[in-house]
Amino acid sequence: MKTETALPIDIGISEKNRAEIAQGLCKFLADTYTLYLKTHNFHWNVTGPMFQTLHLMFEQQYNELWTAVDLIAERIRSLGTFAPATYGEFSSLSSIRESKGPVKDTDMIRSLVEGHEAVIRTARSIFPGAENAKDQVTMDLLTQRMQIHEKTAWMLRSLLE
Repeated sequence: MKTETALPIDIGISEKNRAEIAQGLCKFLADTYTLYLKTHNFHWNVTGPMFQTLHLMFEQQYNELWTAVDLIAERIRSLGTFAPATYGEFSSLSSIRESKGPVKDTDMIRSLVEGHEAVIRTARSIFPGAENAKDQVTMDLLTQRMQIHEKTAWMLRSLLE
């Protein structure tokens, strides 16, 4: 993870803490981007009796995730670190694995629930460092993202009941 050094950053968070928080946010970005790709894949490839419902739901979800990756990457940059931006970097950082081959609609839903829950766990793992550094901006971002992922996981899980 490369950091900038042209003009020192003096935002009240030490360089060490900024680097630690940014490292966690890079994993969070990778998880979010991987979940975005998975959701978009499922949008394109869903079949079955729930096609219309899932096709539209997945579109809403991947659009929301697409907006989120920009917010997360910009926070990483604000902390003075370059954001990961390649498939290779995302793959090595993400805790979410890609789905390969045809996937049944109910398995898509289960996979997305697991993906949203993985993103939540990653966000929670960053929170203590951000809290310790008094990085309210990162804590706010994480709180907002966790709320969205928890609600989305609940809604997806409800489809399986």
